[in-house]
Amino acid sequence: MTADKHIEGYELPLYLAATQPPLFFGLPRELGILALVITLVIILGLRMWWLGIVSGLALYSLCAALTRRDAYWLPVFQAHLKQPTFLDW
Repeated sequence: MTADKHIEGYELPLYLAATQPPLFFGLPRELGILALVITLVIILGLRMWWLGIVSGLALYSLCAALTRRDAYWLPVFQAHLKQPTFLDW
């Protein structure tokens, strides 16, 4: 039996949500919640709305650009941080 032969009735729909990580406003879920909390702390806690809005938009833009380039950059970065360093002085 050849690999390119199509057998009727043996198809299975593959949904896009099954292959991509869960996103929160276009960011990985943990990072989206963290960016939102940091922005709200600056705006509501420090009462510096102008700094909170600017820093929140900058953080969101940077993380959204990284997520558009590679959706799995955050788990890779977290795994990188867990690696031991061998050149400790």
